[in-house]
Order: sequence, then structure tokens, then C-alpha cells
Amino acid sequence: VLDGIPSALPALMRAEKLGKRAARVGFEWPDVDGALAKLDEEVAELKAEVANGDVKRLRDEVGDVLFSVVNVARHLKIDPEAALRDANAKFERRFRRMEELLNADGKRIEDLPIDEVLEVYWTQVKGEE
Repeated sequence: VLDGIPSALPALMRAEKLGKRAARVGFEWPDVDGALAKLDEEVAELKAEVANGDVKRLRDEVGDVLFSVVNVARHLKIDPEAALRDANAKFERRFRRMEELLNADGKRIEDLPIDEVLEVYWTQVKGEE
């Protein structure tokens, strides 16, 4: 079923194709709720592994979370690559604006506690959008 999907594809694209192929033969959640529940399960497993600090296990669990996110996107008919590209652009835009605000206040991000940066500046930038 999975033969012919090039291993050299970008990981997000390959995950989407693997999921589509598996779905063709019935290996599929019946709706997005099943895919979301699986994502919740994978996030819980990741959280459990964080305390252990085993890098291999953490990498496995992060991979499972990412694969599950791709399946959720597929159920919603959203291109995960495009969604991530948009999220990257949004983050970059917001971060640059936050830097502008910090600069206007004569501050540098590296000199402030993260709580202040998030609560004051990041929240302000999000509110501007």
C-alpha cells in the first residue's frame, strides 16, 4: 500500500501521502474527532517523556505528534505545508513587531524575563492584529 512514496520527499509531504495511502484501504479515523483524540494522546505521551529526558524517546514522541497533526490537517482538507508556512510568516511578522516595540522602549529581549516579554510585548502585538 505504501510502496512508491519517495523517502526523499519533505517530511510533512511524505506524512500526508502515507496517511492518504493508508486511508485508501480503510486505515483511517472516521472523522476529525478521532484524529484529534489521537493527537491529544500523542501530546500526553510526549509530556510524560519530558520528565525522563531520554532524547531518543522524546524524538519519537515529537515525531508522533507531528504525524498526528498532519493527519488532523488532512481530515480538515488543509495543506499542512501551507499551514506551517503561514504560521512561520505570522510568527516572523509578530516577532519583528515585538522587536520594534522593545526597541522603542529602549529594551532588548535578551535582557528581560520571558514572562514580561510574553505578557507585555507579545500580547500587545497579537492585539494589534
